[in-house]
Amino acid sequence: MPDTQPRTVTRQGSMAAPQHQSIGEVLATLREEFPDITISKIRFLESQGLIDPERTPSGYRKFYASDIERLRWILRQQKDNFLPLKVIRGRLEELEAQGFVEPGVSGRGGGDVSDAGAGAEEALVEPDASRTGGDDDARGRASGNRGARPRAAGSSGARKTETPQLPLDDGPSDDLALGPTGASLTRAELARAAGLDDAQVGELESYGLLSPAVETKDGVLFDEDALAIARLAAGFFRHGVEARHLRMYRTFAEREAVLFEQLLIGYLRQRNPEARSLAQEQLEELARLGRGLRGAYLRRAVRDAFSE
Repeated sequence: MPDTQPRTVTRQGSMAAPQHQSIGEVLATLREEFPDITISKIRFLESQGLIDPERTPSGYRKFYASDIERLRWILRQQKDNFLPLKVIRGRLEELEAQGFVEPGVSGRGGGDVSDAGAGAEEALVEPDASRTGGDDDARGRASGNRGARPRAAGSSGARKTETPQLPLDDGPSDDLALGPTGASLTRAELARAAGLDDAQVGELESYGLLSPAVETKDGVLFDEDALAIARLAAGFFRHGVEARHLRMYRTFAEREAVLFEQLLIGYLRQRNPEARSLAQEQLEELARLGRGLRGAYLRRAVRDAFSE
């Protein structure tokens, strides 16, 4: 991320040279608050443009107080709010546009997160009616009123028992990107964000349902897709579904991806922006059609299975 003018003045325009730290010293400074922080993770955040430390002529990083506070703010958004990198990047851009060049300096505990980003944060956490409680109307609003909740037997003498069925779902198109996603979560952070324990994460890995996006000598990092998978798997676990039962979803997704690759390989081989853009557009359309077809078959199968 390019430096802004206020940051340049802070670093170079003062009378006395500000004190800076090496990446190892930064690691020691932040480790008490963020036990899972590693040098590899700091380097990765830099590669994603979220931090931009100065370099010495020999290439060593120089972290000033403003850099450390910026890094602390980013790590806190991941640790406390479980935000993906693209959301954090957007909030940083908003704060910089408002003149807050170094977010995190003005307060601790995420206090400088703007209300404008609340919608993105809420979208990351699915409402869990089984834990939040409340009446049926409240739970219906939380799920978007996409379908009527079956009444319990005997709740209304004039209303006969209905066969459970799935509602039509014309949700937003799949957000599929042809490029790599950002890896940002350690194993412990992934487990905490998804509500899983270490044994459950290991079980998902043993069946090939979870795999790290980055592996280094310092450890592994999981990306946003892994977080989505882990959260969905946690939901299945609450219903008594085991990890081995979820392999069919991965298998079908892999077969579907092979089909899409065969259809779009001509565009992908051209290696020009126009072809890549067209491939992205068609990929999203194919994903929408696939989701609709799977939903239609599932509705029919559920209807047949529950019919008397």
